[in-house]
Amino acid sequence: MSLPFYQRHHEHYDRAYRHKALQSTVSQYQKETKSKSAVYAQGSTAYSRGSAAYRHASAADFSLDSSAAYSHGSSAYDLESAAYSYGSTAYDHSAAQSKRSAAYSLDSESLSKSSAAYRHGSESINKLAAAYRLGSEAYSLGLKDSNLMIEDQSYKMSPKAKRAKQNLVSEDKENKAIDYSVPIFTGREVSISGITDTEEERIKESAAYVAKRNLFATGEGVSVSKVAKSTSEEQHHEKKSRKVAIRESAERVALKKTLEDTQAFHKKLNQDKLLHAPEFIIEPRSHTIWEKQNVRFHCSVAGWPAPRVTWYKNNVPIDVQTHPDKYIIESRYGLHSLEINTCDFDDTAQYRASAMNVKGEISAYASLVVKRYKGEIDASLLYAGTSMPLGFGVTPHGYASRFEIRFVDKFDVAFGREGETMSLGCTVVISPDIKRFKPDIEWYRNGVLITPSKWVQMHWSGERASLTLTHANKEDEGLYTLRVVMGDYYEEYSGYVFVRDADAEIPGAPGAPLDVQCLDANKDYVIVSWKQPAVDGGNPILGYFIDRCEVGTTHWTQCNETPVKFARFPVTGLIEGRSYIFRVRAVNKAGISLPSRVSEPVAALDPADRARLRSHPSAPWTGQIIVTEEEPAEGVVPGPPTDLQVIEATKNYVVLSWKPPGQRGHEGIMYFVEKCIAGTEDWQRVNTEIPVKSPRFAVFDLAEGKSYCFRVRCCNSAGIGEPSEATEATVVDDKLDIPKAPGRIMPTRNTDTSVVVTWTEPPDAKELVGYYIESSVVGSGRWEPCNNNPVKGTRFICHGLINGEKYIFRVRAVNAAGLSEFSQDSEPIEVQAAIGEGLLHAAPSPPYDIMVLESVRDSMVLGWKQPKVIGGTEITGYYVNYREVVDGVPGKWMEANIKAISERAYRIQNLKENMVYQFQVAAANLAGVGTPSLPSQPFKCEEWTIAVPGPPHDVTCTEVRKDSLVLLWKEPVYTGRSPIAGYYVDMKETEAKEECWRSVNEKPLQKKFLKIGDLKQGVSYVFRVRATNQAGVGKPSNVTDPVVAETRPGTKEVVVDVDDNGVISLNFECDQMSPNSKFVWSKNYEPIEDDSRLNIDAKGGKSKATFKDLGEDDLGVYSCVVTDTDGVSSSHTIDEEEMKRLLALSHERKFPTVPLASELAVEILEKGEVRFWLQAEKLSGNAKANFVFNDKEIFNGEKYKMKVDQKTGLVEMIMDKLEDKDEGTYTFQLQDGKATNQSSLVLIGDVFKKLQDEADFQRKEWHRKQGPHFVDKLGWEVTDDCNVMLKCKVANIKKETHIVWYKDDREIMVDEEHDFKDGVCTLLISEFSKKDAGTYEVILKDDRGKDSSELKLKDTAFADLMNEVCRRIALSATDLKIRSTAEGIRLYSYVTYYVEDLRVGWVHNDTQIRFTDRVKTGVTGEQIWLQINEPTPQDKGKYTMELFDGKTGHKKTVDLSGQAFDEAFAEFQRLKQAAIAEKNRARVLGGLPDVVTIQEGKALNLSCTVWGDPTPEVSWLKNEKAFVSDANCTLKFESGKKVSFTISAVSTLDSGKYSIVVKNQYGTETSDVTVIVISVSGQTDTVQGHDQNTLTVSKKKKIMTANKRKEAEKKDFIRPHVEEIIATEETPDANEIPPAEMEKNTKSKQQAAKVTDGKAAVAETVPQPTESLDKQGKKPLEKKP
Repeated sequence: MSLPFYQRHHEHYDRAYRHKALQSTVSQYQKETKSKSAVYAQGSTAYSRGSAAYRHASAADFSLDSSAAYSHGSSAYDLESAAYSYGSTAYDHSAAQSKRSAAYSLDSESLSKSSAAYRHGSESINKLAAAYRLGSEAYSLGLKDSNLMIEDQSYKMSPKAKRAKQNLVSEDKENKAIDYSVPIFTGREVSISGITDTEEERIKESAAYVAKRNLFATGEGVSVSKVAKSTSEEQHHEKKSRKVAIRESAERVALKKTLEDTQAFHKKLNQDKLLHAPEFIIEPRSHTIWEKQNVRFHCSVAGWPAPRVTWYKNNVPIDVQTHPDKYIIESRYGLHSLEINTCDFDDTAQYRASAMNVKGEISAYASLVVKRYKGEIDASLLYAGTSMPLGFGVTPHGYASRFEIRFVDKFDVAFGREGETMSLGCTVVISPDIKRFKPDIEWYRNGVLITPSKWVQMHWSGERASLTLTHANKEDEGLYTLRVVMGDYYEEYSGYVFVRDADAEIPGAPGAPLDVQCLDANKDYVIVSWKQPAVDGGNPILGYFIDRCEVGTTHWTQCNETPVKFARFPVTGLIEGRSYIFRVRAVNKAGISLPSRVSEPVAALDPADRARLRSHPSAPWTGQIIVTEEEPAEGVVPGPPTDLQVIEATKNYVVLSWKPPGQRGHEGIMYFVEKCIAGTEDWQRVNTEIPVKSPRFAVFDLAEGKSYCFRVRCCNSAGIGEPSEATEATVVDDKLDIPKAPGRIMPTRNTDTSVVVTWTEPPDAKELVGYYIESSVVGSGRWEPCNNNPVKGTRFICHGLINGEKYIFRVRAVNAAGLSEFSQDSEPIEVQAAIGEGLLHAAPSPPYDIMVLESVRDSMVLGWKQPKVIGGTEITGYYVNYREVVDGVPGKWMEANIKAISERAYRIQNLKENMVYQFQVAAANLAGVGTPSLPSQPFKCEEWTIAVPGPPHDVTCTEVRKDSLVLLWKEPVYTGRSPIAGYYVDMKETEAKEECWRSVNEKPLQKKFLKIGDLKQGVSYVFRVRATNQAGVGKPSNVTDPVVAETRPGTKEVVVDVDDNGVISLNFECDQMSPNSKFVWSKNYEPIEDDSRLNIDAKGGKSKATFKDLGEDDLGVYSCVVTDTDGVSSSHTIDEEEMKRLLALSHERKFPTVPLASELAVEILEKGEVRFWLQAEKLSGNAKANFVFNDKEIFNGEKYKMKVDQKTGLVEMIMDKLEDKDEGTYTFQLQDGKATNQSSLVLIGDVFKKLQDEADFQRKEWHRKQGPHFVDKLGWEVTDDCNVMLKCKVANIKKETHIVWYKDDREIMVDEEHDFKDGVCTLLISEFSKKDAGTYEVILKDDRGKDSSELKLKDTAFADLMNEVCRRIALSATDLKIRSTAEGIRLYSYVTYYVEDLRVGWVHNDTQIRFTDRVKTGVTGEQIWLQINEPTPQDKGKYTMELFDGKTGHKKTVDLSGQAFDEAFAEFQRLKQAAIAEKNRARVLGGLPDVVTIQEGKALNLSCTVWGDPTPEVSWLKNEKAFVSDANCTLKFESGKKVSFTISAVSTLDSGKYSIVVKNQYGTETSDVTVIVISVSGQTDTVQGHDQNTLTVSKKKKIMTANKRKEAEKKDFIRPHVEEIIATEETPDANEIPPAEMEKNTKSKQQAAKVTDGKAAVAETVPQPTESLDKQGKKPLEKKP
């Protein structure tokens, strides 16, 4: 078989290929290939390594022609040989396939009768085929029929196996050593079988095979020695008739010819070209149908061999046999179909047709959407009592402002077991009852909305809501809430549901895990997480097994071989695109638990693909994802992965994560993971068998505690890439620690069957999942779980308890690393309803920890601890009992004391020496004597002779805070052989081991108390004390009860106070006192018996200890304890420092001072006055001040102005002027009752001089400001119009104030006067430029004085201003626009105005433009332009105008390409033609007046000049009629320019309007002159037209060019300012007569006739339109032919 590309160059590959039978075949194959006798066996041909004849034939060098491959002599070919033997271990794994073997047997009757040997062997072949079909070893190796393509179930760690193509390997390559062993079968000649798929072709192949075999059996076509042939004939000779012999001979000849033809055809075939992967000719299409309709999907597939088509629904194979009436699958002649009958809404899904053959697999997808008919809403339903949604029609609030919702027959706390069916129900009564509005019923679990599923069913009958758990699991445990919603109003009712573990199949097995979830799913990898069960079956859980099952199947596969303890596990080896479900089982030494509830389905898919498919779903999400794997393209070796990191590390595995490389080609990539021990470079491949597809990988089999580094390589068909960067060294250990035990378990009463348990979170807890709570009846020793699903928070109500029983509780925390140790047991609590406060008092609980403090011959001293529960009142005493223990048998209890003892130590007299005793102690209070303690350990009464002291006793903790506490103890009763020298205090955390005890103090303590600090908040501690003497350290005391370092809410401290009379006192307040509580003060934790130094007073919840005369005798620790409380206490230490502070404060209170907010200070006022001032914190109305200068008191007068403000505490003194004699010390003395104070200020030397100068300056400034003055000096700003405005702020201006501006000492004349209303004077400089540089000054003056301000705008200051001006101008630039002219295309932008400092640049397609005569730039007024003359297509592109203001650049861009260029270019062409026409058209340049008045009989001579190219035609009209020369009138046209009109003697008949019409191909123009003949006898003067300057009548010259008239109209409409585009002078045509010359010529040719007016018309440039005449609906003027 052919190996995948990633196994071709590696020594190892998937061990699933190495089956035992396969290995034996491989071994035999390797031996035979060495002797060069291997035969390529495909289909049903088999190589029999036991054939002697074949070995002989190989040695004799048979000619391997078309028949030699089948050369098995009758004596050599044995049908019972190993190749066909049922039990043969040498059976070739590719030698036979079930259908062909069956074909050989079933069709043997239709073959030649001469194939007797074959028929004799058919029984063996049938047996072999049956064994093959029943599951022979070859079948299990993953071999597939050409039609059946069955997956190899042994490929557990490989992707889905595809049938590999056959390879022909040459002998040289076969004998060459390679890195691995793969079963590849070769031969010199190939017999093809299995390619064709029809039954007829198979029969033909079988016939050919049999014919060949028979030919070899009969010896035909085989050249062997005569001896061998004769021997064969003698042994197998049969007598046959001639007819039979001829028929058999003919059949053999025909079969031989057929075989030869087939062989010749097969030799020409290239197997790789014949076989090809399936492909869809017609893919199934999607459908949308209504419910109850049928639908059929069709597809057509091509491929060789013929592909097998499988249909899937949401990636789950469709089982027709399970739903025979639902699905019909057909495959006929390459057309495949899937029919779905009577579709319902659940059939909405994505369907896939998967085609597969030996060359690969391909899928096609189609979606089915089944629509549910809803119809129209019937209005009658509104009043028919039909239920409708609240959102329809009138809301409930239209009938009632609020609904009353009551719950009747409510469900209570429910208990169930896994697997049971549980139901919760409640009757709902809603008032008022509005029939057409029904409530919304919602169920919640732990605050999360529940949706119906196969696990949960909901029902609402209209009155009763119910929820059914069809198969309860521990995941279903929680607080269930029924919410009834009516519009915006709702009511809720809640109850807790407990689900216990089902009975284990194996006694002692743990409970099932719960809440199995899938995290971080990828192509072939997913992390499974779960929660540990509460029940471990009495034995610790050793770990967990994870099982997986492919969706659509029922086969579960275990994912891990050894149990894992961490509640997360990476599952690898998934097949991409397939969906899986998971479950978890717990295991302990008793056995394996029941499996958990299965997880939600998860698809093995890349997260990006999953997100894409979820964002564009083609069918409802069911957890199935479809993946189509395209044929990869080869050629690109992938690069190294990136961002490799360790995302999780435990003792069992390390999870790596990385990102795919950027360089990887278009095909998929896979990865190899390598590891090495940190500090070495010995890299080993982790996944040697097969690469992974996902960028995640879990590495197992690592040595715990060692450090490793990891790296990853990519691979594809092109090869293996370079490795990624190695990770940092990672230690194989659990990064997440098991949490510590919770603390302070406190039960409180709730109901008669429940108790509320609270606790504190364990310190340094990480990723807590929740807590498990257990309860136990006191004395039973049996613990039961209170919850089976971890609860969050630190409070839980334990239900199902027995009323009247006493329970204790414990809690353990849970995270993924495991379960913590159990907390300490809580105090016992009796289950009773918490109504009121219960009994006022109860008898105390038993004392505990009884120990012997001293023992002599006839007495023993006992010590014990106070009861944990004192019963609500203080303990009044203790009673001790004792009994003798003889040979382990205790005697009768006897009383040791008749009268209660108050101490927790007591000496029992009159005991027997060397007798063993047991003791018990009972405590008593006002409620009575409590239960005696448990019997103590047996103690022997004997004389202690040890030299070291005995144990201290009565060790207690008080004043517990978050970081400290005070430990008290009493000295040992037995001191040893020498006096006590001191004490050592030991401590450790409660959960720490015994070897963790550490001493708090290094030197022995002389006192019997110690404040221990540096505790960790929330940590529980225990303490003990040891006494020492000269002999050594004695036995430690009993260990204290665990104490948690925390400051309880409401904790208060002792406060030291000093009153107004200087009395020092200690004060303590308590708000937790009971009626019998008392304040007990002590010094150094010893009762205060001497009241001569301290008075103690208590009132309510406050107590005060007042010192009579605080002194050294009072140094010490003063503590106060409140009895009958939960240890309320506090202390205050008075040491020497504290004593000095208190005495100083007391003295201050006795002899007070006036507190000062600020000392004496000085400041200069506006007028140059000097102000001295100080600020007292508080002054009474009787306060007064004395002012002293140089030890002499000064008083209020002309020089000094003094003031004392008792309200504000301000004391000040003001001096008008500071003179030289005022140098010295100033003092303010204050007195307020008996309180005094003073403050001084020294003003001498430089300090005084500086203050004096500042005062003089301020005085001058004040005088200056009495007249007009500047508040803000002269400055500048640039306005939005890019003008420069000089401005200054002035004050104290009046109407007579004058303002004068100067530049360089020359006055600037300002047209308008400033009104000063806004207090700002401005001078506006428009279009600021270099000529405006200079020094500007502004002067204010009036009768009160004057002030001036100067501004220099030179050098740097001028440059800064110009930069700002340029910046504003650049910002004012408009967007670039495009305009066409007769010369080309112009790009332009307008600015407010232009200055030379603003640098302009143009860029074309990111390239700076180099200006030429064709492309030039310039500025016309406010327009900045770029002229492109005679544009070409190379001028297309993006143009950018860059304006640089000296600091920054500003850009304006326009795109001159595409349509914009085409339109502009077309307009340019049109304007160019129009300009040519305008230049060359016929026109009258001048000479004719508008009106001529002449007397009758006079001679009239009029002349003018015309122009046109070509030379125009000239004609005359009189009164709009053609007019030609006659005897009276002479018309002349000379040199193509000069036209004259002469009448020798005018008459009245000559009056009228004469018109000269000039015309050429570019246009026509008419000029009119009106001739008025006056009848006057006897006058014959010649009158010429007047000069142009004497015109008295407006000219009436008409231009007859239609084109020009229309263009002018369009120009005015589209571009009213088009004349502005002309930026450069146009060179006039050489043939055009300048207007000045025309005028001159006209004047020279005027005659003497009297003319009223004469004026030459000069044509103006007419703006050209941007649209064609056709677009305006006007016809263009036709050109003259």
